[in-house]
Amino acid sequence: MYVLIAGGGKVGFYLAQELLNSNHEVLVIERDSARAAAVVEELGDNVLTGDGCEATTLDAAGVARADLVAAVTGDDEDNLVVCEIARRRGVPRTIARINNPKNELLFKKRGIETTISATQAILAQIEQELPTHEMIPLLQLHSGLELVEMKLPDTAPVAGRAVRDVLLPPESLISLVVDPGGVPRIPSGDTRLNAGDALVVVTRKESLNLLREALIGSTHGLDT
Repeated sequence: MYVLIAGGGKVGFYLAQELLNSNHEVLVIERDSARAAAVVEELGDNVLTGDGCEATTLDAAGVARADLVAAVTGDDEDNLVVCEIARRRGVPRTIARINNPKNELLFKKRGIETTISATQAILAQIEQELPTHEMIPLLQLHSGLELVEMKLPDTAPVAGRAVRDVLLPPESLISLVVDPGGVPRIPSGDTRLNAGDALVVVTRKESLNLLREALIGSTHGLDT
């Protein structure tokens, strides 16, 4: 796999190092010549000095044959531009680092589906330790799908009902049920849901509020 990495800072450097160790073809694009020279000392010739926001630089890097472009600079606007140019050049997959979580919606609207936010990732870990949070984001999947964990309270409208009798939003699926004792099971239509169960559900981001209302109840709504 050929991976282009825009940004030779710590994130880009260690990402490139791991990918090279896994025998992938990698090229790091770094704007700052001094930083690029430092990366060259560690990674050899797998570095191009240039501005990844410029189409000519990406073309020189061979973006047309790249399998993936990861834009991981410290500037959200730059990461957005890099991914947009890569998409226009036919790159099948782009990944963008987001430093300000408020920019995530903008990236989605511009067609950049896969984003990574360190702030959101840390927050999700914290929320897993807070019993008041009944919906925890776990993972963003392709095509606008998300994997979330939902813990059913005593007042959950679905408590005591079989999975087949639960009306979920379109394109939503209960993929795993973990009972209060921590025992996981893959549900069938006959699986009965109980208060205290943790459900791992695949759904669309725009359906999160409907999913929460269906499984937890409107009185337990919490912002995501």
